[in-house]
Amino acid sequence: MTEKEHNVQYFLDLIKKSRRGKFKVYIGMSAGVGKTFRMLQEAQSLLRNGVDVKIGYVETHGRKETVELLEGLPVIPRRKLFYKGKELEEMDLQAILNLRPEIVIVDELAHTNIEGSKNEKRWQDVMDILEAGINVVSAVNIQHIESLNENVRSITGVEVQERVPDSVLAQADEVVNIDLTSDELITRLKEGKIYAPDKVETALRNFFKAEHILQLRELALKEVATQVERKVETEIPRNAGLRIERFLACISSNEKTARTVIRKTARLANYYNSKWYVLYVQTPRESPDKIPLDKQRHLINNFKMATEMGAEIIRLTDHNVSKAIFEEAEKRQVTTVCIGKPHINLFRIILATNLFNQLLRKLSSSDIDLIILS
Repeated sequence: MTEKEHNVQYFLDLIKKSRRGKFKVYIGMSAGVGKTFRMLQEAQSLLRNGVDVKIGYVETHGRKETVELLEGLPVIPRRKLFYKGKELEEMDLQAILNLRPEIVIVDELAHTNIEGSKNEKRWQDVMDILEAGINVVSAVNIQHIESLNENVRSITGVEVQERVPDSVLAQADEVVNIDLTSDELITRLKEGKIYAPDKVETALRNFFKAEHILQLRELALKEVATQVERKVETEIPRNAGLRIERFLACISSNEKTARTVIRKTARLANYYNSKWYVLYVQTPRESPDKIPLDKQRHLINNFKMATEMGAEIIRLTDHNVSKAIFEEAEKRQVTTVCIGKPHINLFRIILATNLFNQLLRKLSSSDIDLIILS
């Protein structure tokens, strides 16, 4: 791209950004902290001030206080459709785009749409709404953020299936944490303000244990702090001379290790608000005719996940993995290379494995850092 073409593209990007709707996200550590309640309070306030605000989708879960806050707010009727013999309701994306309200409230950002919908996920619907120049206020629980999935599973023992890529949150203009202490949240649960009475005891024994809530609360606070820091770095010019961080996640066809490396590198890149890459070097023994089909499928799924989280995928074919990693890191001006921790003694690996020896030797002569992720 010539300098002239670059300047034109930059100007077009500025115009596109100015036309895009503003995006506000409420984050909570769990269900019941009051995200939907807060969004509806905001909608009522906006309506009183003459703003054209509409409810695109809100899930009250039958909570009395939340239902009462809906009164008087203009609600866009949901789209009704049959799926597996049942009549179900979904947010009507096309109706929102046709009505073009100034602000639309869209709950449950991580929701999976019914088969046959335009988009697979509600966050993709929100991206379409923002692209149309409509402002969106939405909400999500911390356990639905992709890069935190394994952290939440290790805390609660529950793997959440519906997830939102970190790149979606990175596009938010404002991120607000709805915070409660564990005692306040448990009190709300016992008072029947979160789940039906017959589900309370089960919830208290599992997800809503005080120690779980405390750890989830910490994750939520850190996530919002990271988003605020990103906003500061974006809007306040950096001092000249500071090095610009770029991360390179190096993965193999090992599904579990690769997913861990991708998620942890995504967290680092989000923290530094930096560009990041995922590199897979295909060796001759992992050529398409030799690698098992299940490993090929895992690789494709990991590439998809990394792309959704904001990474750029790099696929190379080379028999010398360390050389390929180092050359790609230099080419992309990477500052930090992230690799997975081997499943055997690390000290022995560093001493005995040619790959590590070569990689460490090359990186030691450059300004590139190496992080070995557990």
